[in-house]
Amino acid sequence: MIEPITFNIHQHLLALLDAQLARYRVMEHEAVGKCEAVSEIRGTALGQGAKALVCKVKGNGVNQHVLAILPADQQADLARLARHIGGLKASLASPAEVDALTACVFGAIPPFSFHNALRLVADPLLFERFDEIAFNAGSLDKSVILNTQDYLRIAQPELAAFHRES
Repeated sequence: MIEPITFNIHQHLLALLDAQLARYRVMEHEAVGKCEAVSEIRGTALGQGAKALVCKVKGNGVNQHVLAILPADQQADLARLARHIGGLKASLASPAEVDALTACVFGAIPPFSFHNALRLVADPLLFERFDEIAFNAGSLDKSVILNTQDYLRIAQPELAAFHRES
């Protein structure tokens, strides 16, 4: 069984960003569930959005939860993600697993892993096009717009291309 996170993710995230002297701003807005709608509210491009998927990779002796981060204008290729981790297949985690590993609802997960059982992997395409990334910060009605280089420095994600090729 996964030991659940019990602290407030939004507050924990902001404390981390402040402690690391990150260049960011917080935006409060209406709670919306679609990437397109929230990027319009934020005034950011859809591709700046950091979409966070909690996945489970299995096979070849691998049993790993992964927080997979990619641009909101892309679709994930879960087979590519599984190969990167060394597994045979990847699927989205269950709502109970997402809750325990992130303490967030779907759509509110920031691109940071605060659980030692959740491996952070980000698609480099997210960092190649914009100077800032945007994401819901532990709540559907609060976003953070963060300097891309500060994100990479603080979160230190594993980088692997896993967006679906056209």
